[in-house]
Amino acid sequence: MLILITGASYTGKTLLAQRLLEKYKFPYLSIDHLKMGLIRSGNTTLTPEDDDALTAYLWPIVSEIMKTAIENNQNLIVEGCYVPFDWRRDFDANYLQSIRFICLVMTDNYILHHFEDIKTHCSDIEHRLYGADCTIESLKRDNQKYLNGFKSAGEDVVMIDDEYPLSGIL
Repeated sequence: MLILITGASYTGKTLLAQRLLEKYKFPYLSIDHLKMGLIRSGNTTLTPEDDDALTAYLWPIVSEIMKTAIENNQNLIVEGCYVPFDWRRDFDANYLQSIRFICLVMTDNYILHHFEDIKTHCSDIEHRLYGADCTIESLKRDNQKYLNGFKSAGEDVVMIDDEYPLSGIL
């Protein structure tokens, strides 16, 4: 089985991947780690701020890694924000039956009432500095982008509204 986790920054993708690893013992691939490896090694001139260009650059690599894992009957969790809304176009039905897709989206209500919690927990799994660019408005905007994009592509999303629903996802 392959589990693909995406969503806006600060939604808990890495935390969910870590919890799934602990529960199922599936390894996981962080698209952020791949991104930083390619940037730091000089294999791209893109920067961490080039989100749309990074999706176009990284997704062909990530989708082929996913196919290889499925072909080899290996379990894998892939997590990151660099997943195109129309990601399914890159897989035929044989691959798709092995992929479980999870998109995490925080509602405006959740962001408004849990903003301090979001900042507090941003480093639960990886050392991540809470950035000045992370504001209530930027979180609302980013989450709305994922909600609109994946919903318009026909995907289900996991809405984080009142409480963080880790138990319901696992």
